[in-house]
Amino acid sequence: MTDLICKSRYGRRNFIKLCMGAVTAGHLRQSIAAENSEVKKYNQVELVDFYKKPITTKSLEIGRNYIFHYPFVTTPCFLIDLGEPIRERVSLKTENGGNYTWHGGVGPNSSIVAFSAICAHKMTHPAKAVSFINYRHGTINYQDKNMKSKEGSRVIYCCSEKSVYDVKRGAEVLGGPAKQPLTTIMLEYDQSSDRLYAVGTTGGELYSKFFETFLERLQLEYLTTEVNRLVDKNTELVLLEKFSKSQMRC
Repeated sequence: MTDLICKSRYGRRNFIKLCMGAVTAGHLRQSIAAENSEVKKYNQVELVDFYKKPITTKSLEIGRNYIFHYPFVTTPCFLIDLGEPIRERVSLKTENGGNYTWHGGVGPNSSIVAFSAICAHKMTHPAKAVSFINYRHGTINYQDKNMKSKEGSRVIYCCSEKSVYDVKRGAEVLGGPAKQPLTTIMLEYDQSSDRLYAVGTTGGELYSKFFETFLERLQLEYLTTEVNRLVDKNTELVLLEKFSKSQMRC
């Protein structure tokens, strides 16, 4: 069965038409979806490797930090295979009070998730020189919102200000100063080819502020003046340790 991401304004009749059209076209895909919030659709972009060969879910290593860029050529994202089914729906809220529902993972085991790698506090993000934010598959110690010591696993941890996000629950904030979850990158999974596509976002976005704050460095790092150019057709997936020369582990 095909799950499609659609804006709440579509209505039931149009949603049914979209689903029927997708089934007729033979696209058997799963998607991260959202409810009660505007879903931002961007270009449908296929995840590929360095040689432009499509990424398949079978090629992903469980618990590894993968980086790709979406929806813009300079905005990094995490792709993670958690190694276990993630199907729980989670109600989340943006810093501005917008509500949305995260629907879990995609792929043959519903274990693959993707989020913006831009921290929701001060926009710390993986750069080519160094990354202060990364995914931790194993158990770590952190401080929750009440400054109490906790243990947790499968989290994204930002060393800049100690913000911690629960990857199993839509990057919900577990601790630190972040005021909202990381932006969800919506994925589509094509069952017939085992391929993955990025198709949009949901949750609070920080892109305009990100471009304004880091404009000059992004221009130099990515060798472009069009830092807000949309990714088109495909985006390269690479391990974080190959993207960033060093990682800060705190």
